[in-house]
Amino acid sequence: MPELNSALHVNMLKESYALGQQARDGLYGIQWGDPETRPQLQQVRDHFVLPYVRPDHTALEIGPGGGRWTRYMLGFKKLWAVDYHQELLDELARNFPQPNIARVKNNGTDFPGIPPGSVDFVFSFGVFVHLTMELHKAYLQSLRPVLKKSANVIIQFADFDKKASRDNPNFVENNPRMMRAMVEEAGYAVLEEDASLWHSAMIRFGLPAGGRTKAVKAKA
Repeated sequence: MPELNSALHVNMLKESYALGQQARDGLYGIQWGDPETRPQLQQVRDHFVLPYVRPDHTALEIGPGGGRWTRYMLGFKKLWAVDYHQELLDELARNFPQPNIARVKNNGTDFPGIPPGSVDFVFSFGVFVHLTMELHKAYLQSLRPVLKKSANVIIQFADFDKKASRDNPNFVENNPRMMRAMVEEAGYAVLEEDASLWHSAMIRFGLPAGGRTKAVKAKA
C-alpha cells in the first residue's frame, strides 16, 4: 500500500475546532469555500453533483470531511462515504446521521465492503489535491471493480498550471495533462475536463462502455 500523509486532514480538523470554525460555520471544510455562496463552487455543485443525484442510484464519496459536499448527495438511495481517518468519518456522522449513508474506513486506497459493480456515481473534492501520483494511480485501480459500466467518476485535483495551486504547500504537483494521462492509462474514458477553478481542476471519467470513447472539450 502506498504511503499516506496520515496526519494532514486529522490535524486540519483539530485546528478547525481549536479556532472555533465548527461553531461559526457548522461544517468542517466550509472554511475553504461554501458551495452555497462561492460562485465557482456553486458551478461545481450545479454541474458536477446535483444532475447526477437519483433516488435509485448508489454513490461513493472519497474523503467526505464534515459533509461540505455530502449534503448535496443525500438524495441517493445509498451513499458510501470512504475515508482513511476514523475521526473524519465520526465528524461526518455527527453532522449527517442519515441511514442511507454507510461510512467506510479504508486502508488507504481501497473500498472494503462495497459490492462489485454497484456504484453509479463517484465524487471527491479536497482529497486528491493532497495525494501523490502513486496514490492517484492506486485509487484509480481500486475503483474499477466497484463501478457500474455506466458510472460517472468526478475528481478534483491540483492544477500546477495555476499559481494558486503551486503556492499551496499542501497541494501535490499535478495538472490536467498529467491527470488525463493517468486516467487513460488506468483504462478509463475521459468524458469531461474543467479547469475553471481558481486553484485546481475537475475531471469526469468512466469505464469505456456505451460509446465512451471521446473526451468532451476541456473548459478553461
